[in-house]
Amino acid sequence: MNRPRKPELLAPAGDLEKLQAAVLYGADAVYLGGKSFGLRARAGNFDLEEMRRGIDFAHSHGVAVYVTVNIFAHQADLRQLPVYLRAVQEAGADALIVADPGVLDLAREITPRLPVHLSTQANTTNSRAVRFWAGQGVKRVVLARELSLDEIREIRRENDVELEVFVHGAMCMAYSGRCLLSNYLAGRDANRGDCAQACRWRYALCEERRPGEYMPVYEDERGSYILSSRDLCLLPYLPQLIAAGVDSLKIEGRVKSVHYVATVVAVYRQAIDSYWHNPAAFQVRPEWLDELGKVSNRDYTSGFLLGGDPGAQHNELDNIYRRPYTFVGLVKEYDPPSSRALVQQRNPFACGQELEALLPGGTVRRFSLVAMHDAVSGESIGAAPHPCQEVWIQTPFELPPFSLLRRAAQV
Repeated sequence: MNRPRKPELLAPAGDLEKLQAAVLYGADAVYLGGKSFGLRARAGNFDLEEMRRGIDFAHSHGVAVYVTVNIFAHQADLRQLPVYLRAVQEAGADALIVADPGVLDLAREITPRLPVHLSTQANTTNSRAVRFWAGQGVKRVVLARELSLDEIREIRRENDVELEVFVHGAMCMAYSGRCLLSNYLAGRDANRGDCAQACRWRYALCEERRPGEYMPVYEDERGSYILSSRDLCLLPYLPQLIAAGVDSLKIEGRVKSVHYVATVVAVYRQAIDSYWHNPAAFQVRPEWLDELGKVSNRDYTSGFLLGGDPGAQHNELDNIYRRPYTFVGLVKEYDPPSSRALVQQRNPFACGQELEALLPGGTVRRFSLVAMHDAVSGESIGAAPHPCQEVWIQTPFELPPFSLLRRAAQV
């Protein structure tokens, strides 16, 4: 049996800074959305000039860029889409990600040379559906999250089209993300990119004969999240996914922080490369799991990959959001003669604190912050309390640009 090809690592890019982080920390490809027609309206997203800049940056590092046009379009959308599709093609995108058959048909007409990937929103769950979409000109199918490993293997055996699978990130409680809860409760349509994440809100029980008496469902002192799924993490199953012939391993998170993007991409980059170098000796390293635990998460689950009902097996619902580490700063430049790094503050930090530095490539180093100066006034300061404040910090080792600083959350 021929060895399957090395899978692509596909990372989210909610804005230009996150795109740059994804590229520098090891992604093979990124996906992003414009200001319209995508399903993450609350992400920073890209205007056309930013999109061109992002695509140029990615291409200069050999990284592909896929643009989401995955709304379920209404009539007004169809009137505006042709101009947008042409602009995305002219910006140099490598593929479109679509869900709506009408948008797919329009893209094939307007931008026939631009490959199309079918979004997970199309909830493709069987081999005949994959074959159907391939017959419509789709180059790649992003499979539904509700599939087991055995189902993925069978779909692969029966189709030659590229297959993409989500391996990490938030899970929607609705089938393939097709949720009406946000629209009903908040008037924000998740299927047109404006999800209010109503499943993440706090809820209580109310008995019909005792109106106004609300009974909380306790998990801890902060309440319970009865509709909120755990986050997906398929890191331990990379060998099986690669052996199954998955072409692209996708990380969710266009609305997550640059710290999340860099950390998760670095871990999966190292894991994929380690497996590819020596499949027989591959093991999930404890430091990889430790790193994934440092980004905000709701505990991790294998989702539906192992089959069965994940909620029944692992108590997947009713999970709170954990932020074990705080992302405090992004390194903008480093001055070797003075051993100082210019840092843009993202959360308050101060001298005397123990910090961790995550470097491009995934190396983690620790140090105690002993000296800091305001970048504008040059004055020595003991803390950086202001949002996006730029400071020079003394470091015991070199911190290249786009290194990230974080500290353990105070208990």
